[in-house]
Amino acid sequence: MKRHFFTLSLLLMVRLGARESIERLDPQLDAIVAADAVVETLCTGFQWSEGPVWEEKEQRLLFSDVPRNTIYEWREGMKEAVVFMKPSGYTGVAVYGREGGSNGLAFDAKGQLVLCEHGDRRLSYLTPMGGKRTLTDHYQGKRFNSPNDLVIAQNGTIYFTDPPYGLPSKDQETFRELDFHGVYRVGADGIAVLLVSDLDRPNGVALSPDESILYVAQSHAPKPVIMAYPLQGDGKIGEGKVFFDTKGMKGPGSPDGIKVNAQGIVFSTGPGGVLILSPQGKLLGRILCGRPTANVAFGPKQKSLFITSQDRLLRVALR
Repeated sequence: MKRHFFTLSLLLMVRLGARESIERLDPQLDAIVAADAVVETLCTGFQWSEGPVWEEKEQRLLFSDVPRNTIYEWREGMKEAVVFMKPSGYTGVAVYGREGGSNGLAFDAKGQLVLCEHGDRRLSYLTPMGGKRTLTDHYQGKRFNSPNDLVIAQNGTIYFTDPPYGLPSKDQETFRELDFHGVYRVGADGIAVLLVSDLDRPNGVALSPDESILYVAQSHAPKPVIMAYPLQGDGKIGEGKVFFDTKGMKGPGSPDGIKVNAQGIVFSTGPGGVLILSPQGKLLGRILCGRPTANVAFGPKQKSLFITSQDRLLRVALR
């Protein structure tokens, strides 16, 4: 998640009401998004919506509003989302900064909600009785910057990113303890293992269907790319390569949240809204949102895509 400085034209677009649409760039998209699919607006009124996750058991979507330090809940038929948890990512008593709330959310195999908390600079999980416990909050004794997004593998391993976006002064923050922005994995023991340390702004993270590839989206203006890293059997990763480069693309936003469906199709937020990419990295189309867009999540049976797009929650039906 990042701070966006809007151009005058983008501000005008938002004020006048951006019109969402689907841009089709390749015939393969018809097998993913129906020709008559539309972009639904489910609810609005947020400051910066982020980190959506579908909870099948409760048939609801949970998502963060990072500046409001709140997790919201939405169910089918609701015209407005309701507060699920507040505070969600910063529990201190002093004023912390603009982006102290939770960001990425996921459910583990036990059905526990796992949170990336900007303000408290940790990964936590919500226990069945409603209390939160810390999963990890440091690397080799030094506190994380602001855990941003995560993905959970079938064996329970959690991969997460740690850019500076949640720090009050970002990478210039005086109490920052790590001088890099890492990508980590952590198991049930809570010990964070550093995987990548050479990305300027690692953000969204996802796994391929067979969990052989770790995708990392980088929200960095000089190099706004989606990276792909081969995962090795010993838990380490191989040399990464650029999966898709958004440099020069038109539209507000940059690579941020990312998800991969069962067929290996990559859905990543980026310039214009949501990029839809083949497993080979070919751009098949875009869901144009008309505003910077943070993250996505699949609905039941991956037949829909929820989109957190600045002040609103959107949805598109998938095949």
